[in-house]
Amino acid sequence: MIMNIKLQKDVLKDQNVAATYNRNLFHQHKTLVINLMSSPGAGKTTLLEQTVKALKDELQIAVIEGDLATERDAERLRALGVKTVQINTVGGCHLDARMIAKKLPLFELDEIDILFIENIGNLVCPSGYDLGQHYKVVILSTPEGNDKIPKYPVMFRRTDITVINKVDLLPYVTFDLDEARKDLETINPEAQLKAVSAQTGEGLEDWITWIKDVYKTCSENR
Repeated sequence: MIMNIKLQKDVLKDQNVAATYNRNLFHQHKTLVINLMSSPGAGKTTLLEQTVKALKDELQIAVIEGDLATERDAERLRALGVKTVQINTVGGCHLDARMIAKKLPLFELDEIDILFIENIGNLVCPSGYDLGQHYKVVILSTPEGNDKIPKYPVMFRRTDITVINKVDLLPYVTFDLDEARKDLETINPEAQLKAVSAQTGEGLEDWITWIKDVYKTCSENR
């Protein structure tokens, strides 16, 4: 028996209203916001640490750190002198715009050039939630294998940049960068791909240049 279910209410209405609120606030305070997503262990925090080190003398940076539990990653970023606010979801698989909105009063947004949001480690749930950010970035590490882009197309289709991390391990894993580029082009022809090693610094200059460029563009368009 087939049943037709009529939706009476947009279940994401409050989430989307909060995303619009966040976006307007970021625009008002001239703060560039980048949402970082990946599976657990792909290297989001390490990449963020290296990014902070490269930019902190030029730009004011702050972070919202998402995890199910603990403040371990937040403590690593605070050690670099960066304002970092923790969100623990206690089992939730993603951050949403309402969570972000509740934490924004803890920041002096007028004094922040770039706010990074480090999302929960997950290649599924975070892709469906607009946080009000300017850019979505997904990080994929080489040990995860080449099947992740075609297996999780929604994540890679909804992001502006895919960062392939841990390229220093390419001699020891079966990951193929050319195959990753082809898969990404098939799913999201407009997306850029950056190949980096947050551990050795390989490719980081290209990543940092992209951040500076989008910050400049956003500043000019405000």
